[in-house]
Amino acid sequence: MKQLKYLAIVATFALLVPLSALAGTANRRSVNIGDPVMIGGTHLKPGAYKVEWQGVGPAVQVSFVHEGKTVATAPAKLQTNDSQITQDDVVLDRTNAKAMKLKEIDFVHQKEALVFGQSGM
Repeated sequence: MKQLKYLAIVATFALLVPLSALAGTANRRSVNIGDPVMIGGTHLKPGAYKVEWQGVGPAVQVSFVHEGKTVATAPAKLQTNDSQITQDDVVLDRTNAKAMKLKEIDFVHQKEALVFGQSGM
């Protein structure tokens, strides 16, 4: 009888673990920003960031997490590229002689890209 009880507990656990993984639709990627940039009204310093967004797009809200703290949020368009790239690509747009604006992030070995600052988002 004890074996049946333990088998039921293990079976329940085995079924719940995959379901919990599917429950959230959060997407996370790591990206290294090499230059100071402006995103969503916030200046980001160069460094390693976790980029997180909810949903499957096309319009998503993106959070930039640095050292465990959310330091900026901005709307973006999640788009699919035709092919996978071989390295992270952070596309910047120079707004003036001293300022750069984050325009796009393409993720290594992914077909996803986040595009910032487009009208209609």
